[in-house]
Amino acid sequence: MAETTTVGEIFERLLGPSTEVSITAFDGSTSGPADAPVSIEVRSPLALTYLMSSPGDLGLARAYVAGALDVDGDLYTALRALVSQVDQLSAADRLWLLRKLGPTHLRRVAPPAEELPSRLKRTVDGLRHSKARDSNAISNHYDVSNRFYELVLGPSMAYTCAAYPSADASLEEAQAHKFDLVCRKLGLRPGMRLLDVGCGWGGMVEHAVANYGVEALGVTLSREQAQWAQKDIVAKGLADKAEVRHLDYRDVTETGFDAVSSIGLTEHIGARNLPSYFRFLAGKLKPHGRLLNHCITNPDTSVAHRSRGFIDRYVFPDGELESVGEIATAMHDSGLEVRHSENLREHYATTLGAWCANLDANWDAAVAEAGAGRSRVWALYMAACRLAFERREIELHQVLGVKVGPDGDSGMPLRPDWGV
Repeated sequence: MAETTTVGEIFERLLGPSTEVSITAFDGSTSGPADAPVSIEVRSPLALTYLMSSPGDLGLARAYVAGALDVDGDLYTALRALVSQVDQLSAADRLWLLRKLGPTHLRRVAPPAEELPSRLKRTVDGLRHSKARDSNAISNHYDVSNRFYELVLGPSMAYTCAAYPSADASLEEAQAHKFDLVCRKLGLRPGMRLLDVGCGWGGMVEHAVANYGVEALGVTLSREQAQWAQKDIVAKGLADKAEVRHLDYRDVTETGFDAVSSIGLTEHIGARNLPSYFRFLAGKLKPHGRLLNHCITNPDTSVAHRSRGFIDRYVFPDGELESVGEIATAMHDSGLEVRHSENLREHYATTLGAWCANLDANWDAAVAEAGAGRSRVWALYMAACRLAFERREIELHQVLGVKVGPDGDSGMPLRPDWGV
């Protein structure tokens, strides 16, 4: 490294100047305003090696997850201040780094233990979206620790976008409101049968049974989720009408349901599998039965379906997003009539802010439960996703479809307002 170039100056060049973020480095150098509310700490030369040797946004992510780079202050504030710089290093950035640092940091180093194999190496688990590979992908994300998720999600254990009835509503109020909204859109009444695919820790199943008098079956590919949910169902005295199974949705044999809810599962299905996904779910419904699909979506069809970089290697392996138009088209083509669509983008940003606050408040317990690296992964991805929803880089749509009868009758009210 040239004598006149400090680590602090290097990171200021890469991340850009900001009044909200300062930089301190292992060589004693600093950069940026001393009174900035957030400081990026470059703790080790390993941070430089990750930057030089990693593609896309993986360099900064690897450095942060490994603890070679840390943030003193609010991570979301840091990302918001540096949003135009943190996505990836340009070719000019890498050339500049090479000139300043020399080839020393070009050597490849092992990524943090939390990083998953590349897409190519994952083929040992089967083809993309095969049952075996989907099972491994879900397990990698959801079978972290039920206690860890309790610390992050709070009492509702709902790991999907909440619906805030007011700006000052709590996370728990908003999650209950979301489940109410789904139940009302599905038209649930006592005696109906509900199938909830990708049911997580059973929140929708329990809410529908306890508040709407239905019988509900939930399925999830996460063994830990299923065990937690079934135990909670028994504890709440709902076992006569509620059940959660560790099961691939494709292996559900029951049919004749009055309603199907899919809350946060479509992201794991794959764009090429959407037609078969909705055909399968439509086949589970009675005439006049309704399907509510709730998932993260791309803002338009020009955005690539597949996740990449940090999200693919640390958070949602094999994850894919589609636009709401692609979702609606696949639902229509499956034989369902789309009756309503709603964008809850701002609600997900608020939800993520609440989860970030929970993780921050319970940081020591989370690290003790899941490890520092895993906790850093969740902190980074939730803060980054919050920013992405705010900037409309991603959206969250609920799309409601109905299986019309042979005479075209939908069984739907003329102008529903859902009552919530």
